[in-house]
Amino acid sequence: MNIEQMKLVLAEILAKTDLTPCVVGHRGVGKSAGIIQVCRRDNWRYTSLRLGQMEVGDLVGIPYREGDVMHWSRPSWWPGDNDPPTVVHCDELNRAQQEDTLQAIFQFVEPPVEGEPRALHIHRLAPRHKVVVTINPPDGSYQVATLDRALIDRMVMLYVESDHACWARYAADCGLDEGVRRFLGANSTLLARQGAPMDMRMEPTERAWEMISTLRRNCRFPGDLEMEVYAGIVGNEAAIMFMRWLADQRHRPLTAGEILDTWDEVARQAEQQRDDVQAATITDLTITLQSSPGLTPEQEENLVAYIAILPRDLRFGLVKSLLKIPTVAQALSRDRHDHVVLDAITAMAEEAGRP
Repeated sequence: MNIEQMKLVLAEILAKTDLTPCVVGHRGVGKSAGIIQVCRRDNWRYTSLRLGQMEVGDLVGIPYREGDVMHWSRPSWWPGDNDPPTVVHCDELNRAQQEDTLQAIFQFVEPPVEGEPRALHIHRLAPRHKVVVTINPPDGSYQVATLDRALIDRMVMLYVESDHACWARYAADCGLDEGVRRFLGANSTLLARQGAPMDMRMEPTERAWEMISTLRRNCRFPGDLEMEVYAGIVGNEAAIMFMRWLADQRHRPLTAGEILDTWDEVARQAEQQRDDVQAATITDLTITLQSSPGLTPEQEENLVAYIAILPRDLRFGLVKSLLKIPTVAQALSRDRHDHVVLDAITAMAEEAGRP
């Protein structure tokens, strides 16, 4: 993506999530300038940490004693709870010269645990403040440290590349010399040349998919950028597969919510699902009812209607799982549902009686 696209994505993530964007790009492409522009436009206070120049004490504060208790002073850069909303820019993350500095900042760039504030050692960051990271790609062109998988896995990687049209708009807005602008219009290859591909070799993990879930729930990206954003979390291959799956409505399994709440609308689709797709719906339905077993009368009727359209073996498996959920089992045991569930219960009884 170019700088303008990065600014759009960055603003969306900072405003609507607690995730940590990491902007990856070559020198001079405008990573820091783009972040500052987002902060000015959206009324964030901007604080920059040049990690290549910092030691652990600069991050966690200097220790001091009060009686028998050890404390750490709050660093001067740390935004207070009542300070204006602030973006803390961890610049040059992979240029941290000391291993312990990199280990110290690890906790800070990690998205906060659910229900807990972001933290650095004993210091707690108020939820109104956000964190963004920038790095140069580890392609051999820069003197940078290798970031381990655990650290990379905690950030949303946004890859930024040179784009003449984007730079030309910036140059015009800033009133850069007309001769320079016209020259580069005819010689756009003389902007920053790209080095090796910037792929940080992202891989799918449970945490990565949770981050994508957070983005899908809270953020809206233009279609051409959505895949790029997801690729910066789970890698290109997984992101492409996911986007194709989303686009293929015909093979998407019905969800528990659709079965329970909109049965009349999805009944025909439910009957036509392949057995492997049906299995995904059954799994979602079982998990949903295990975590939230209460059923309204309408949901109860919709559940029984779904069970009725299943092939015998799938019906048997679903009823067997549902009877382990007390409130759902009570609903299924009503006399009026015998025509649907009795066959499955009989099959279970026969299975239990086998030697």
